[in-house]
Amino acid sequence: MSGSPDDERLEELRKQKMEELQDQQGQEEAQQQAQQQADAQKQALLRQHLTDGARKRLNSVRMSKPQFAEQVERQVVALAQSGRIADKIDEDKMKEILRELKPDKKSFNIRRR
Repeated sequence: MSGSPDDERLEELRKQKMEELQDQQGQEEAQQQAQQQADAQKQALLRQHLTDGARKRLNSVRMSKPQFAEQVERQVVALAQSGRIADKIDEDKMKEILRELKPDKKSFNIRRR
């Protein structure tokens, strides 16, 4: 006794959905691997171009301002990839980079008369 056409159609739809889910899962895994590889390359570049003091300074910033630290890392990586870093960036140079990239605080000057 064979299944009805509706049962066959339902089974076909199930197979299609399973294949789609497997494809999607494979794509997500590939994206995750690519992201991990990019992170590893970024960390290698940072280790290559930052002194221990500069790395510690950047890690301190990351604790309080993770997005800002990420922006600084991207800047350092861009400088390294463009060949604009001759020596390693030391702690003083890192302080300078942090000052340059820090968004201006809106300060109010209140004067009493």
